[in-house]
Amino acid sequence: MAWVWLGLAGLLEVGWAVGLKFTEGFSRLVPTVLTLGAMALSIGLLGVALKTLPVGTAYAVWTGIGAIGTAIFGVLVLGEAATAARIGGIALIAAGIVTLKLGS
Repeated sequence: MAWVWLGLAGLLEVGWAVGLKFTEGFSRLVPTVLTLGAMALSIGLLGVALKTLPVGTAYAVWTGIGAIGTAIFGVLVLGEAATAARIGGIALIAAGIVTLKLGS
């Protein structure tokens, strides 16, 4: 179950990372409140997952999910460039996550 909590925490990290873009420097109330809520929930679920999982593995997976998800959102929704280097970087992060999961 800890891996499920960690996965949800990672998805919420994507939510708050993307949400930061829409807060416009924390000057817009609704995006700011949603972003701060996603931050709190993400960190809370990470904490629950850390009851069982090793901190090094869990933190790396959490940030990896956030990095991959945010990069993909940027490409698919915000129109950011999908260069070979960016796609290769995403693949390397994904490979690292899989390696950490298998090693746990």
